[in-house]
Amino acid sequence: MDKIISVEDEIEYLKSLGSFTKPKLLMHACCAPCSTHCVDYLYPYFDITLFYYNPNIMPYEEWVKRGQEFEKLLARYPEVKLVVPEQSNTTFLEKVQGFEKCPEGGDRCALCFNLRLNETAKYAKNGFDFFTTTLTVSPHKNASLINDIGNTVALLNGVNYLESNFKKKNGYLRSIQLCAELGIYRQNYCGCKFD
Repeated sequence: MDKIISVEDEIEYLKSLGSFTKPKLLMHACCAPCSTHCVDYLYPYFDITLFYYNPNIMPYEEWVKRGQEFEKLLARYPEVKLVVPEQSNTTFLEKVQGFEKCPEGGDRCALCFNLRLNETAKYAKNGFDFFTTTLTVSPHKNASLINDIGNTVALLNGVNYLESNFKKKNGYLRSIQLCAELGIYRQNYCGCKFD
């Protein structure tokens, strides 16, 4: 990757082409609610595959429940694919060991973002043009930190990361509206048992 590319810049570039083949985008999906606006916004421009890798979500039943909600989203966007790789809470717990008492948004979250985005970047090597994450749609998440981590793991893995701040232009509000419209369960915590 030679330069930092934003979602908005790539969309403008694709629009300028007029007719184009949709680039393959791997989108790390923290949950179906956060994915709603992101998919809705990017669907016209990208061939999207959602990557539900979140070993931070506990208990297991919550992870399953959140995963099942993708069915409602995929019914609206049948061309969008979903990949659910094997994962274990142990991976997350080992990664954040010693940081359990950090407040939400602190060092523990940065370690968690790194874990999830690095796994996404590794998977993006399987023929994807770009990867990104839905994490930036949340008003509780620092988009600059997430994008810094995304760019770092992209360089380490030799793939292209699309910077985003999906909460801009009422993206978070749109996600709430789409969840209501599609009947998608909205959880009240990110998933980490330490929050």
